[in-house]
Amino acid sequence: MKDILEQLEERRETARLGGGQKRIDAQHGRGKLTARERVDLLLDEGSFEEFDMFVSHRCTDFGMENQKPAGDGVVTGWGTINGRLVYFYSQDFTVLGGSVSETHAKKICKIMDMAMQNGAPVIGLNDSGGARIQEGVDSLAGYAEIFQRNIMASGVIPQISVIMGPCAGGAVYSPAMTDFIFMVKDSSYMFVTGPEVVKTVTNEVVTAEELGGAGTHTKKSSVADAAFENDVEALAEVRRLVDLLPANNREGAPVRPFFDEPDRIEPSLDTLVPANANTPYDMKELILKLGDEGDFYEIQENFAKNIITGFIRIEGRTVGVVANQPMVLAGVLDIDSSRKAARFVRFCDCFEIPILTLVDVPGFLPGTSQEYGGVIKHGAKLLYAYGEATVPMVTLITRKAYGGAYDVMASKHLQSDFNYAWPTAEVAVMGAKGASEIIHRADKDDPEKLAQHTADYEARFANPFVAAERGFIDEVIQPRTTRKRIARAFASLRNKKKEMPWKKHGNIPL
Repeated sequence: MKDILEQLEERRETARLGGGQKRIDAQHGRGKLTARERVDLLLDEGSFEEFDMFVSHRCTDFGMENQKPAGDGVVTGWGTINGRLVYFYSQDFTVLGGSVSETHAKKICKIMDMAMQNGAPVIGLNDSGGARIQEGVDSLAGYAEIFQRNIMASGVIPQISVIMGPCAGGAVYSPAMTDFIFMVKDSSYMFVTGPEVVKTVTNEVVTAEELGGAGTHTKKSSVADAAFENDVEALAEVRRLVDLLPANNREGAPVRPFFDEPDRIEPSLDTLVPANANTPYDMKELILKLGDEGDFYEIQENFAKNIITGFIRIEGRTVGVVANQPMVLAGVLDIDSSRKAARFVRFCDCFEIPILTLVDVPGFLPGTSQEYGGVIKHGAKLLYAYGEATVPMVTLITRKAYGGAYDVMASKHLQSDFNYAWPTAEVAVMGAKGASEIIHRADKDDPEKLAQHTADYEARFANPFVAAERGFIDEVIQPRTTRKRIARAFASLRNKKKEMPWKKHGNIPL
């Protein structure tokens, strides 16, 4: 028995070494942690349980029968994050470049199946050179099996991808279908075709970082939700995100102890909105003053900055926030902001996370680039996402709510549950000056008359009371009481039940 145990431990030690000490040192030399070091940082201490440590590939072509490392380039298993169950896989670049073989893919699929069966989040730590060429179509079949499970798990359990090295070719489509993608600056990249192929086909010269680095995907493409300085910071942020999310679509988000008064009064909010309607202010200040302990977890911070998305807690419960940002493009809606917000709203609706919408929107961004780019369809995505949502929804208009953008931003007409407004709110078809120039076009050459018409329009419509008279605004509230009113509103909606007409699925304008 002693010999058998010693043999077991020897095999385990060999498996833990992955591609060997030399390759581990090379991994560290690139500023990257190994697959197992990442797992140790991700999970609670002592909670890691591994699956399939001794699995190896079955390929016998190109001399592969002489290279059969235990684990086949991916560490899989389960553990806990702050005491809550998660499943994970962590690709090991030291073993055959982390390339995906048939058995590598089967290990990942096994973990994803277990995650769905047991209703727990799945986290993928990606660091792979792509498909294992020696296995040909078997490797491609393995990828497709993973893709199918991403699709089946979507909206059932949270899926989080962390890109911690290369992720190229077909491999990118698995992270693309997950709920959140994090990247590590300077050491991770994602692209369908690499710089060499791009140069051959289009004659463009581009580096891997420019083509698919963290900066590109967090600022330009919106493929990634956030980028962090190193592996350690990225994994710490994953732990923080998991803490905010429900385990699956049948459970609510975790309720945490909170040390902030739900009825806290914030006098500073009375002066947040400037007297001049064209002066910007920072909507994040309002978000931080509404959340418990001023904590806000922002999603896609560096993309489409004219809209803010992220999570806060109110009375210890997770709430998704969508807010126009007057500091950027005056908070207008455009193609990018509509896509960003629509995806976030749909995620919250999948997992029963209540949605708070903070509105200061002068309309949709005009221009040929927007129209040619399909702003009509992209704007409709956000409209559709809000109209389809059945979770508790509370909306607050702080200043402008003009035109179609008023409708889109979780208006009462899209069945938002509570619609509040500050006294500074303006709910109208358009701004007073533009409206007056259209209505009184006969006086367009008389500045004095036009100024009077503008003043009359402002007095009549540049306020929340016309909408309140019609029941489109439930209450005009004092800014200082906002946290109290919103906390009470969400508390009253905890048992909300809303049924949609039966259908296989809707046809959102993609």
